[in-house]
Amino acid sequence: MPGGLVVGADGLVRPTWAAASQLEQDYYDHEWGNEVHDESGVFERLSLEGFQAGLSWVVILRKRPHFREVFHNFDPEKVAAFDSSDVDRLAADPGIVRNRRKIEAVVSNAAAVLELRTEGGLSALVWSYRPSQPHRPLSGEEVPSTSPESEACAKELRRRGFRFVGPTTVYALMQAIGIVNDHVVGSHRRPH
Repeated sequence: MPGGLVVGADGLVRPTWAAASQLEQDYYDHEWGNEVHDESGVFERLSLEGFQAGLSWVVILRKRPHFREVFHNFDPEKVAAFDSSDVDRLAADPGIVRNRRKIEAVVSNAAAVLELRTEGGLSALVWSYRPSQPHRPLSGEEVPSTSPESEACAKELRRRGFRFVGPTTVYALMQAIGIVNDHVVGSHRRPH
């Protein structure tokens, strides 16, 4: 098929990346691009996108149940209360990505999430960067890795104390939570 799309054994059209494993297929079919507005849901995805930097997304999907367990379902209040012993424990846990700097970033980002509550919250902030014009990629090659909006949002998040939130990470967040719709036209998630 053109545009980096493939037909799965179930007859549904998906991007090539979503057909690499059952886990990725399920994520694409049921989660990727669905709107997420709740604070812990946005915080979870921001955190996981930060952990993913430099790794394959399927690694994060495989470890996601354990990430959720050890980060208390990404409840910002609980995570912001983590101390150095929690960071040490997590840095030794093979069930997650054991990058100390990324773990510390999640903890400090949780505190930044709490600070944002007085100004509408994390979700309102990132959703305020929704592009005014919808994107309609006709092929996988037309799906960008950053955008002017992700660059601006990343800059604002960093200004507010967030870490591991570059434009590529923020764009991946925007795709994951439905701020941008990068389902390729012709896929079963965007047939027309």
